[in-house]
Amino acid sequence: MKQNHPFHLVNQSPWPLLASLSVFSMLMGIIKWFHLFNPDLAIMSIILTFIISFQWWRDITRESTHQGNHTMKVTSGLRWGMILFIISEIFFFFAFFWAFFHSSLTPAIELGLNWPPKGITPFNPLEIPLLNTLILLSSGLTITWAHHSLMENNYNQATQSLALTVVLGVYFSILQGFEYMEAPFSIADSVYGSTFFMTTGLHGLHVLVGSTFLLTCLIRMYMNHFSPIHHFGFEAAAWYWHFVDVVWLFLYISIYWWGS
Repeated sequence: MKQNHPFHLVNQSPWPLLASLSVFSMLMGIIKWFHLFNPDLAIMSIILTFIISFQWWRDITRESTHQGNHTMKVTSGLRWGMILFIISEIFFFFAFFWAFFHSSLTPAIELGLNWPPKGITPFNPLEIPLLNTLILLSSGLTITWAHHSLMENNYNQATQSLALTVVLGVYFSILQGFEYMEAPFSIADSVYGSTFFMTTGLHGLHVLVGSTFLLTCLIRMYMNHFSPIHHFGFEAAAWYWHFVDVVWLFLYISIYWWGS
């Protein structure tokens, strides 16, 4: 069938509906896990969500590469979609920073009129948090290196620097896991514990998502899916990763350094 316009009319797909149902099931499973200490439904739903996401992403990759549906006009729409998504994420984090500063600038009498609250020993900002800051800043350099190498048609350097970015992202997550295991306070320890673990945990989740995004791009780069002028999938992943980097800088300065 001949198409006389540059737009992509998406075919019917089962993945949006199935993904919605699996995520809903995952949330119910997490509630069941927290209240009944039974993680079966949560684990099953997480695995199912990964399987559905993989197949949805596979279909989009086929549309972009083999079917050639991602024209310049479609790519422009995807760019604006990613920009608006990142803006919505900025406001999402803004809400958690607002909660932190609201509680820290005017600590209530229940907190001993003190911040951090009495009885809570905060993390030393010059230990793991500083190392994680250096790791994420380094990953920002390597992803930029990968992007410029790709635009210069240097696939060898692009692949190497992208692989290094993925390694740094995984290393960050491992260190944050160790930090959580060694934490001298929990999420139940006043508003300090709540805001700390909600904000850093949400950022940690974004690092995991970003690392998965970059790993997918690395696999696609090995399969020669990107060209110097047509690589929006990689570009979107790079934007997302830079956003994660900038949020961590604000998080480190405000929560780890100033808040301690």
